[in-house]
Amino acid sequence: MTATPSQPYTPDTPSSSALPDEDVRRCGSVRPRPRPGVRTRVHARVRTSPFRDAVALALLPLPLLALTLPAAFAGGGTRRWFGGRGESVRADAQAAKDAAAAAFYELDTAQRDLRISIETIVAVDSTPAAQRAVSDFEAIGRRIDEASRQYISAVDAHDLDRDDLEASVAARARTELTEAKAELDKAKQDLDRFQQGLGPLLDKAETQLARLAPAVERARQTLLAASNALDAVRGAGLRADDLAARLAALGPELTKLNQGAGQHGVPETLQRADRVLRDAEAVRAEAERLPERAAETDRRLVSLRTRAQALTTRSGQVEPVLSELRRRFTVACWQDLQRVPDQAAENVRQAEVKLKEARQARDEQRWPDATSLLSTVRALLNSTDEAVSAAGDRLQRLNAVAKDPQQEIERTRFAIRDAQRLAMAGRQTPEQRHARPLDESVARLDRAVASLEGRHPDYWHFLTETEAVRQAVGRVVTQIREERGQGA
Repeated sequence: MTATPSQPYTPDTPSSSALPDEDVRRCGSVRPRPRPGVRTRVHARVRTSPFRDAVALALLPLPLLALTLPAAFAGGGTRRWFGGRGESVRADAQAAKDAAAAAFYELDTAQRDLRISIETIVAVDSTPAAQRAVSDFEAIGRRIDEASRQYISAVDAHDLDRDDLEASVAARARTELTEAKAELDKAKQDLDRFQQGLGPLLDKAETQLARLAPAVERARQTLLAASNALDAVRGAGLRADDLAARLAALGPELTKLNQGAGQHGVPETLQRADRVLRDAEAVRAEAERLPERAAETDRRLVSLRTRAQALTTRSGQVEPVLSELRRRFTVACWQDLQRVPDQAAENVRQAEVKLKEARQARDEQRWPDATSLLSTVRALLNSTDEAVSAAGDRLQRLNAVAKDPQQEIERTRFAIRDAQRLAMAGRQTPEQRHARPLDESVARLDRAVASLEGRHPDYWHFLTETEAVRQAVGRVVTQIREERGQGA
């Protein structure tokens, strides 16, 4: 019986579950067993599943399995499963991409950090060296931009995640990415060398920046201290208008300090902070000294008034001194003192006028004016005191030399002999530049001693001559000591 599509053959056999085990094990499917004496032909296509094919393949004998595997894996195309050369090239390209990305990130980070350093230098330093550093950094930036564009172009040109990526494309991507990384590394080396050369400029800039905040804060605190000191002075009843005006003039400077170095520059801000600190400290110190200054002004007013009164009394004693000088000594001994009484009286009168003006300035708390007027009063009283004292000293010295001129003579001769011994020390003959003025001093003293002979000797001329001789000898002694000191 022959099976046809319209009438399939159905053998009269038991069910497949009743078939012998060897039939099932051989092919994994039910095969009809022919009846004895009957020839059968099977034309129907047997449908199998992939799982059954795999099981059947595993159950084949070993020689047959070895012949079957190559054909099974080679069929249906040339792409190799589970790795191969294409996957290796793809992995190399991906590794090159990762390395280039790391180099790009490292270069970008270094450039950002260095840009901060350049901005720090520019904010502080305006020297030609700083300007050169800025231009060099811009040139390196252009070099970095070129390397970065090469890297980004290489990354955008190749999609390494595509399933159908060809090995030649992956190899080309690896080459381009490796070249891009090399350019990034070179740019990084240039950047590192440039950063090393910025050391001195950056240290200087960072030092000034480190000074900036403390300097500004010190200026602010000093201004506050000056304001507090001024308030305390005013609370004590002192106006201190000049100090208040000086403190108010620092207001615009404080405003600029508060605006910061970003608007006015670091060097200018540091200079302004130092100036504000110095001026505010001066105002604070003067404000704190103001109560003491007022008390000192009061003391000086009282002291100078007392001194002026005393000089008025002493000026009245000059006329009796002059009268005695006129009676006992020659005209040359007292002629230059003739105007002392009138000059003393005029100086005391001017001093009293200035004292009144100083008192008014103190009451109005014009401290600089009061101080200046008191200084004028003191100068007037000093000159008056010297003139009045000169008349009395003149009479005293003339009385002494008239009684015993030998004491003045011996005093002068001792000075000359001392100078002569110094000039001869360590030598047989003295230097002419030293011996000549000493010899002249001896002759001059002899002439002064001779002038005392006569009925009316000029004692004042004698005293002035001996004083002049001692001064000349003193100059020679100083010259000798200086020369020997330099030679040693």
